[in-house]
Amino acid sequence: MKRYTKICFASLMAMVLMNLSCKKILQEHPESIIVPSIFTTEGGLEGGIGGVYNDLRSLWGTEGFTMQCLGGTDEILEGASATSTDFYTYNPMTSADEANGWWDNAYTDINTLNAVLQYAQQFPADTIVDQCIAQAHFLRAFWYYYLVTNFGDVPLHMTYITTPSLADSRQPMAQVYDSIISDLNYAAAQLQVVCPVSATSQAPFGGKAAAQGVALYLLGKTYLTRGWSSAAQPNDFQQAVTVFTNLITNQTTYGFGLWQDYADEFGENVSPITASRAAYDYGKENMFVSDHTNNAQYGQYVTGGGAAGGASQNLLPWFQRWNYPTNSTINAYLKSPGVLANSGPSMMTRDVINGRPFIRSMPNNTYILGQAFSPADQVYDTRYSKTFQTVFIANTANISNTAGEANNSRGIGYTMNVGVDTAVWFPPYEVAGAPQFNGTTPFHGIIIPPSLQTNNYYPANRKFDDPSRPAADFNDPSTRPVVIYRFSDVYLLLAEAYFKLGNLGAAMTNINVIRERAAYNRNNSDSLNQVAAAAMDITQNQVTLDFILDERTREFYGEGIRWFDLVRTQSLQERITNWNPVQAGAHFQSYMSLRPIPQNEIDAVTSGPAFPQNPGYAN
Repeated sequence: MKRYTKICFASLMAMVLMNLSCKKILQEHPESIIVPSIFTTEGGLEGGIGGVYNDLRSLWGTEGFTMQCLGGTDEILEGASATSTDFYTYNPMTSADEANGWWDNAYTDINTLNAVLQYAQQFPADTIVDQCIAQAHFLRAFWYYYLVTNFGDVPLHMTYITTPSLADSRQPMAQVYDSIISDLNYAAAQLQVVCPVSATSQAPFGGKAAAQGVALYLLGKTYLTRGWSSAAQPNDFQQAVTVFTNLITNQTTYGFGLWQDYADEFGENVSPITASRAAYDYGKENMFVSDHTNNAQYGQYVTGGGAAGGASQNLLPWFQRWNYPTNSTINAYLKSPGVLANSGPSMMTRDVINGRPFIRSMPNNTYILGQAFSPADQVYDTRYSKTFQTVFIANTANISNTAGEANNSRGIGYTMNVGVDTAVWFPPYEVAGAPQFNGTTPFHGIIIPPSLQTNNYYPANRKFDDPSRPAADFNDPSTRPVVIYRFSDVYLLLAEAYFKLGNLGAAMTNINVIRERAAYNRNNSDSLNQVAAAAMDITQNQVTLDFILDERTREFYGEGIRWFDLVRTQSLQERITNWNPVQAGAHFQSYMSLRPIPQNEIDAVTSGPAFPQNPGYAN
């Protein structure tokens, strides 16, 4: 097709890895074009792999791409400044929605990986060549996994395309899955066993690039996903059980494990708050990440330049954050039942700790507080408080209130103490007297309970916070890596596979591993933590698909996997009908469990049979 020639000879950046022993991030040197001669050196092979990893950085953590992964589910609703609104509402969902998304980036990278595999055969075997081949097999499978789960039948390109073609066709999902599994079996056997933080001569890919355990994780997930699909094979769920069990049994060998505290996964216990979180970001629970850095050579970062949608930047800290600088006014009041109005000066100023408010997504409290994190769940489960920032501390000096100030119903005057007083509190339950009273007690800040939360007022997702940037650069993007796979998912996917096999006892056992960890509170004694862990255990009679999906929300809320969870388990329509009926359910139709084929793909095929669109979508 035309697109592939354009990719190969005009627009793709080849990244040649250098100085492999000293950096977390893949070392890349940009080349202006890719031509076959680039792959005639080992550096060229490494550059092909590095270029694909660079493309992950240009997607995971960026704005529109993230909205595709978060929107249109039971977990998330539009924030007041949401973009890509069709991915939240399915109104409309058209073939133009996938421009520059999964499809184009995937096939760009697949062609590069095919070139690596083709030209690597010309070299004598050595560590670098062997690892480039293994990485290419993994990354090709990685991209085809996302293609088949997004689009169903897709073109299966297994050779390097250098000659223009105007023809293309889609291959059946069963054939695509077979290719993914073949690539992953190769990668799981040939990749370096453990990926170090810093690369070495014997392990030339560092910074949490793919290693054997990552390939096994995706292999198990592929069997599980295929088992749910129309391409299912009789032993898919048992194959998934075998793979995931191996990962858990041999987790130390593969360099994986669970932190004792759920919050450690997100580096929340680092002290001081501005300290590096690298020990957690590149630690045992994060299996596979997309690197980011403040070195402009490896991304689109300019110190003090701020963040911009569409760039290769990690903007995750901003998307699920309300507009706290504007909407934290000291005398906010009820304009009408359930409706807040601003009044008086704001108690909050944008800063590096609280982050930049993009206001793109908000929690769907009907589901989050009504089901996943219900009051009963929050008694021992610490994940709600470790997921959401519900308290915002005043950071603006000289904010005083007088008894006679407009809309001050408290009847008292006072001055807010910076760094001490609570400016805004989002309790997960109703509070009488809100926003200015806690019952009958005057509250110096404001209280915003669920009944007053809107797309302008809501708790922020704190998992991606990055307070390590200089205070002067609070608008800069995050340099933390974006986590793509983490180890707790192995237990929950194993539980899902056992559930599908009807072994509810084994499913329960693996769910309870994650639930017991969720009960841990570092402020409690060992005996209290043991009591809490026991209280979190479920029985096998509680294991249902709905419970598994609720548990996945408790563990992975806002991490960009929910759409895929619901599609994999064929639950998308039911869950949004039940929990998101107005914003998404009103427009969703069953065929939307597959994304539309991009219109530029359809238009590019002008020779041979027309390229078919997915059912339900108009060309």
